Amino acid sequence: MSSDWYEQRRKDEDARVAREVEAKAAAVDLERTQRLKEKADRRAEKLQARKDRAQRRRERAAKRQRDFAPGTVYRRGTLLLIGFSIAASLPAQIIHFTSIYWMLFTIGPVLEGAAWILAAGVAHADEKKLASWVRWVMRALSMSAASYAALINYQYGQSLTEHGLTAGQAQTAAMGLAAVTLGGPLFFEVRQWVLTLSAAVGNAKHRLEKKARARHEKKRREAFPDVMARAQQLLLAAPYGALKEEEAFNRAWWDIHGAPRAVTADVIKNRLKAESAVAEVLDEAERTPERLAVEFLLADLFGSEVGVSDTSGKGARNGGHEGRTALGRLEKRESGAPRYKDATEPLDEADIEKARGLFNLIGEDKFSAPEVAKLLGRSNVYARRIRNAVTGKQEG
Repeated sequence: MSSDWYEQRRKDEDARVAREVEAKAAAVDLERTQRLKEKADRRAEKLQARKDRAQRRRERAAKRQRDFAPGTVYRRGTLLLIGFSIAASLPAQIIHFTSIYWMLFTIGPVLEGAAWILAAGVAHADEKKLASWVRWVMRALSMSAASYAALINYQYGQSLTEHGLTAGQAQTAAMGLAAVTLGGPLFFEVRQWVLTLSAAVGNAKHRLEKKARARHEKKRREAFPDVMARAQQLLLAAPYGALKEEEAFNRAWWDIHGAPRAVTADVIKNRLKAESAVAEVLDEAERTPERLAVEFLLADLFGSEVGVSDTSGKGARNGGHEGRTALGRLEKRESGAPRYKDATEPLDEADIEKARGLFNLIGEDKFSAPEVAKLLGRSNVYARRIRNAVTGKQEG
């Protein structure tokens, strides 16, 4: 055989071995991936199981807290006492009437049942907020039935001397039967009073909020009658429930005042006036005595024009050097150069005439440097000089 055949066979064998190795490696990877997935699944199941146990513990703790809360214990304990009172009083009544005549055995359940049904009616009347006289009539009827049943049981207890009890024992039994017969409805009535008062206390915050809202609405009607009238008109014009009261009030304010709620024309005018005054004060504050002293000192040192004009616009008060500005000769005007220029350049007669027209239009009270600056499109420094030229004010 030729060498080529052996070479090809060797290559085929190497390829087969390589495929087997790759297949084994893939199987190992698949097995490892499967194990990791199973491990992650088990970990997730354990984690979920712990979460479920913790949730069940929280629910049991919350249930215990609810079950042993004072209110819950009181309500359930009262019902338990009522059940014991019925179990003690009803058989005695049945035996008492049956001993008279067997067909009278239903009188006992009727008397006992009447007391409890009427007591339940009182609770229903409280829940439905019926008139107080209805509840008191039902209370009186309930206690009347209970009192008559207690009288019957008292008489039955005294008759137990016929069954071998002493007079003292029979008297004790009679008083006990009468007490439990009358005590059951009394316990239930007291329970209802406590629940009603608790609900009233719980609603106290709601009632206070309701009163506060009513007072607010009253003050709003007194303060803004026109707006409230317009809001009522909007509510009546819209379909029922389609427009909320606050939305109607906001729209009514816009209709009456042409601005957002609590904003009027006077408010806007006063705000603009205040902003203008503040801007003017801030602008004036830049011309402090210390700054003027520094500018004069620099002018004396360098002999350059100083950027401080006198109040009449005729020149600076610095040894007769008109229109001099500090650092002017050094041509170093990196900061505040436009301000120095506006403070020293000659006033344009056309600007003065424009400002004088504005002064005649708006009056002296509203005639300010910011207003002149907006009119001329210049800085407040230049505008203040124009203003002073129009009004004859002298800068300090």
